[in-house]
Amino acid sequence: MWPLVGLAFGTVLGLAAAFGGFWAFLLVLLFGTVGFILGRAYAGEVDLAALFSPRDRRDL
Repeated sequence: MWPLVGLAFGTVLGLAAAFGGFWAFLLVLLFGTVGFILGRAYAGEVDLAALFSPRDRRDL
C-alpha cells in the first residue's frame, strides 16, 4: 500500500510543479509533510508533546 501512497504523492507534486510553478510545488510539499506528521501522531507513532515541550536545563 505505501508504494501506491508514495506514487500518488509524487504525482500530485509533479502536477503542482507543472501547472502551478515552484511555489505551488513547495506549498503542496509543505502541506503533505504536515499531514504526514499529523497522521503519524494520530496513529500514535509520534509524540508531538515530547517534540515541542521545552527540555529541562539540568539535562545539559
